[in-house]
Amino acid sequence: MTKMKRDLRGTPEFHEAEEIVRRLFQPGVGLIVDAVEIDVSSDGLRAVVTGVVMDNLEEEPGRRICLVDLRDGTTRPLTFGPNSDHGCKFSPDGKSIAFLSDRANKGDFQLYLLDVDGRGGRAAPRVDGWIEYLHWSVDGSQILLGVAGHGADASGAHGAVTSKQSEATIPLWMPDVEIGDEEFRRRSVWIYDLRDDRVMRTPTPDINVWEANWCGPASVVAVTSPDADEGAWYSAALDLIDKETGRTRRIYESGDQIGWPSADPAGTKIAVVEAVCSDRWIVAGELRIIDVQTGQVKGIPTNGADVTHTRWRGPERVFLGAHRGFETVVLEYDTAKDKLTECWSSNELAIGRFFPAAPLGEGVGDCVLIAESYKHPPEIAAIKDRSYSVVRSLAGSYCDEIRDRINKVEPLSWLAPDGLEIQGWLLLPKGSCPFPLVMHVHGGPVTSSRPQWFGKSGTGLAYLMLLKRGYAILLPNPRGSSGRGLEYARKVKGDINGKDTYDLLSGLDHLLERGIADPVRIGVTGTSYGGNMTSWLITQDQRFAAAVSIATHANQVSQHLVSNIPDFDALFLADKYDNPNSRYFERSAIMHASKAITPCLNIGGALDRCTPPSQTVEFHNALREHGVKSALVIYPQEGHGVRGYPASIDLAARMIRWFEEHIPARNTDQPVAIKRRTANACREMDILCADASSYLPQ
Repeated sequence: MTKMKRDLRGTPEFHEAEEIVRRLFQPGVGLIVDAVEIDVSSDGLRAVVTGVVMDNLEEEPGRRICLVDLRDGTTRPLTFGPNSDHGCKFSPDGKSIAFLSDRANKGDFQLYLLDVDGRGGRAAPRVDGWIEYLHWSVDGSQILLGVAGHGADASGAHGAVTSKQSEATIPLWMPDVEIGDEEFRRRSVWIYDLRDDRVMRTPTPDINVWEANWCGPASVVAVTSPDADEGAWYSAALDLIDKETGRTRRIYESGDQIGWPSADPAGTKIAVVEAVCSDRWIVAGELRIIDVQTGQVKGIPTNGADVTHTRWRGPERVFLGAHRGFETVVLEYDTAKDKLTECWSSNELAIGRFFPAAPLGEGVGDCVLIAESYKHPPEIAAIKDRSYSVVRSLAGSYCDEIRDRINKVEPLSWLAPDGLEIQGWLLLPKGSCPFPLVMHVHGGPVTSSRPQWFGKSGTGLAYLMLLKRGYAILLPNPRGSSGRGLEYARKVKGDINGKDTYDLLSGLDHLLERGIADPVRIGVTGTSYGGNMTSWLITQDQRFAAAVSIATHANQVSQHLVSNIPDFDALFLADKYDNPNSRYFERSAIMHASKAITPCLNIGGALDRCTPPSQTVEFHNALREHGVKSALVIYPQEGHGVRGYPASIDLAARMIRWFEEHIPARNTDQPVAIKRRTANACREMDILCADASSYLPQ
């Protein structure tokens, strides 16, 4: 039995993961290995991107503003740090670039401007807080800034860590104090006026502005709530705010969540996305067009696609990014003609979580974007007349070897016990069936597994290493996943750890029936909701030979009381935590730990505010109390998910060592002690047999 050591730096697995990173990222040479944001100049000749560069292996990769010539793909950095730059956007006339940087003080992002040739860079006046995003006014004279107070939490999608409250030195003995309504947590709108080099805060003392955009020259459309706590976002509404006086007018309220507001240049119409959401900034759903004057709201059918991005390209046309099942989709809606045009789609390439794409010229659907897939490293591309062309590949010399590790990518569909179609992706290694298999459950639950380049995260590194060793990877999208419409997403609302359990198990059954997976060499892993489902599944089914649970929420009662998003639990459990017969108890993995037999590696981040590390500790202790092998790993500088380096390398090494110990890459013909539940045994232990009885083995 392998001993779980604290220091893995001398192990073969750590060296292997480190070597992959070194060869892909080439730290210290300034190689642009990824791009996460993109904008286009008004003349359509150049793009500006936020390029990802690894300076060393001791911290997260840096981000630099880079200029791309769309005619020949020539790319050059315009900024050089220190720390990170992002949020790049061209001025309307294409002569200037605005961006955000924390070069003066790490984590404190402020506004900077430079000429399009990279000269004349300067800092705008500081704001009281850190800037999350920016938008130019139509005439280019002002910039809207979304500002979070020092001490506010980043969203779960951005790590769920608390920003520094003050630059002042605080004695180490001084306690942290929290009363729940701290003013410093508030988010607000600021306006930078280039004409007099002045910033001014829009006076909105009674609301918290989560997300805002211009709505004509004098107003702002914003997603707001009275409270600033992260959980308040789940009930946020859409307001129109006078940028000078701060007076607000309610535009729209939803029983679900809203995001991605944008308005036409004159501020007469607003586009917004309405969706069931589990994470702030991850909004994928239905398009609404709102008449600002009358308040009329019109739902726009989008060919079954979930919209993830809105941007007006004129007074009557809205450019839309979306995904639909296995596809990434580019759409455009003409408000005057009430016409939706599907401009491009792909079931091989995906565009990132925050849909880095921007309209290009005047052609319907023409745009530039950043795309990738499981076997395809990130690239900057253009769509013109519905034709896709690569502008600049970000592939390095090592990418062919990485691509070669995935023998086949297969989109899968299967039926859940209740007849619902479930989709997912299967990655197969070289070799012959049956394969040892690891199932990766995505976060959310309202997001999805989509084609992505694995060479840029700790879990991705682990999957590349597993594939090389002959493991298959299953990436299912159970009910609640985005890309299948609002009603599909609603199916997990109030029922987390319910029927979604059997969506996942039936996917494994499907692969067993096809002879692809080895029934005694199955593992499971995931982060956030995926970590929760990992913890939950091994208490509900004993087929798993190994598990790696990352950023779990295994005790829904304490999760509700220690997380910064208690409204998440209320939304997806639809119950009360102080009801002893509630789903908070029934759907908590720790309450079923006595039924588990699967060795589990439990991983958390010490700075995580969404799923605090105490959740990981609780499940680890619950397993150990019932004699189940468990290991606990807490990364002291990580938040929600492991993102930094060398922690990501360490994570990959630990995952590989855990799965290899408990799921041998090659079948040694030695029996593996795996018990299979019977339907009667499930009923006796109060497992969710009402949903499972149709397929559990008799």
